[in-house]
Amino acid sequence: MQPSPTPLSGDHPLMRLIRRHRRVLLAGAPGAGKTTLAGAAAARLAVEGTPCRCLGADPGLPGAGPPGALGLGVWNGGHWRLEALAALCSLDAARFRLPLVEAARRLAGQAPAGPLLIDAPGLVRGAGAAELLAALAGACGARALLLLAPEGDPPPLAAECRALGLPWSRLAPAPEARHPGKGQRRQRRTDAWDAWLAEAVELALPLDALAVIGTPPPRQAPAAWRGRQVGLLDARGDTLTLGEVIELDDVRLHLRAPARGGDPASLVIRDAHRDGEGRLATAPPHRHASTPDAPPELTHPLPSPDGRHNPRPVIRLDTATATLVNGVLGDPLLHLRLHQQPRSLLFDLGDPGRLPARLAHRVSDVFFSHAHFDHIGGFLWLLRSRIGDYPPCRLFGPPGLAEHIRGLIGGVLWDRVGDKAPGFEVAELHGEHLERWRIVAGQDTEALPARTAPDGVLHAELGFRVRAVTLDHGTPVLAFAFEPAARARVCKDRLAERGWPPGPWLGELKRRALAGEDDAPIVLPDGHSRPAGPLAQALLAFSPGQRLVYATDLADTALNRRRLVALAREAHTLVCEAPFLEREAHQARDTGHLTARACGEIAAAAGVARLVPFHFSRRHAGEIETLYAEVGAASQRSRLDLTGEAEGEGS
Repeated sequence: MQPSPTPLSGDHPLMRLIRRHRRVLLAGAPGAGKTTLAGAAAARLAVEGTPCRCLGADPGLPGAGPPGALGLGVWNGGHWRLEALAALCSLDAARFRLPLVEAARRLAGQAPAGPLLIDAPGLVRGAGAAELLAALAGACGARALLLLAPEGDPPPLAAECRALGLPWSRLAPAPEARHPGKGQRRQRRTDAWDAWLAEAVELALPLDALAVIGTPPPRQAPAAWRGRQVGLLDARGDTLTLGEVIELDDVRLHLRAPARGGDPASLVIRDAHRDGEGRLATAPPHRHASTPDAPPELTHPLPSPDGRHNPRPVIRLDTATATLVNGVLGDPLLHLRLHQQPRSLLFDLGDPGRLPARLAHRVSDVFFSHAHFDHIGGFLWLLRSRIGDYPPCRLFGPPGLAEHIRGLIGGVLWDRVGDKAPGFEVAELHGEHLERWRIVAGQDTEALPARTAPDGVLHAELGFRVRAVTLDHGTPVLAFAFEPAARARVCKDRLAERGWPPGPWLGELKRRALAGEDDAPIVLPDGHSRPAGPLAQALLAFSPGQRLVYATDLADTALNRRRLVALAREAHTLVCEAPFLEREAHQARDTGHLTARACGEIAAAAGVARLVPFHFSRRHAGEIETLYAEVGAASQRSRLDLTGEAEGEGS
């Protein structure tokens, strides 16, 4: 939360305008300090006992409410408390001028009598800015205008200000007022959106039951809907809430949004979306592609080897979406995108030619099964893409990984990167502990303290952990398990029985309960406190996370089977290699690989819910169905993924 501004003096020009005219429109370029000035004026009126409201009409970063919307807030406790919002679902005030003005008109009509400041978007040049100034003044019932513009230069929109026929003043911005820059503004906007979604719940809405308005992508292009900002409106057109699309399936729209009362009748969607780097930004216009269902991380359709079909499974879990980027015939590369944060994990790093560099920027961890070329050859793509101001990327693998990484980095001359050299933290699993190094391009390798790895845990954080077991492929290889934490869901009926409204306190309760902090005090809406443990038992329902296990390049030995079955026991999805047919068992044995039959038998023994076989030998490009048949015959009760879509129950 921003610090409360210092109240204005009683004779400040804005105070004179607002006392006399009540509704004042604030205009000026981005960074001129309109929002800060509005807060300072409201703070002054609060000292005098007069409530003040602000209509934040800049959808890029309104003073009250989430970005992508217009917000009406009242000054309370040193900040704007949101009273109403109107979803624009765009950050572009110039392009969507008419919807913006109509949204402002709706909110201004809801403001009670009293001081109202209209914080206009930072558009001060061109015909669009001129049109918007006049339209906002009329729609909001402005009675005066304050233009923030530096002294010396002719003020922008001066003629338009005079043409309004309103009393107006020009004021120089405060000396400390600065344009935040595009990068900082994008970050502030994304932080505000993430804060809005902090208490979000997952919703599944029948899209055909809603009136979809705005500029939606085509229904037949569900990939274009993922990450889009949407607004839910009631039957009167008032905004209930804003959310972010998770998935669009044939009949339902899955999204995350803070729970608000009322039944949605309409859905508005325009061009605000979560981009490839996890930032809230403007989506490019949708263009039809030859593969409309391709996930956004692919830059062009996947070619089929020898012109034949190459299934590319997509596994949808409740907390993540995993894609076999190169299909079942190409180099191993599993991209796992986390839903709740702008991060990706990679399992193996074969040919990355179909991935954009921007995806590399959000990769936080890479888990290498081993260092054969088709599993590590894509590291140079990651290395080049992370030249710049990026945090170190964590790399995990079997013994010897650090030396391989050093060799790949050492083959490049790094005399000109300076402080933008890419850096990595490399960890090798040695039994029950991790040997660790920091490797920065062009610098000496630094040994880091070793860590314990009980039960093979390579990495653990609040939302998930990744665990590994060592298998034999003639060289040590690792199989990995992505294990999300249990999920907590608020039981609305139990909440209603106690008469408590939803709010941020429920998010705090979830966090404390999932972290095992049962004694932590939770402040209830009535001001009383209760320990998190008993409160969670009363209000929350818990469900286990959906586990995904990834295993490739392992010999069919009794020890390998025991270890992999233990790792994959009752997993949601097992992604497992099946390079050879049973008739080629001798070749599988000689090369340290599984047959399709062995893959199915391991899945059956582990009792996994779904099996995704992959890493097929390219010699079988024309007989993939035969491989699937052998796997299916052996897997028994495990559901074989033949379609490339393994759906999680919560997706």
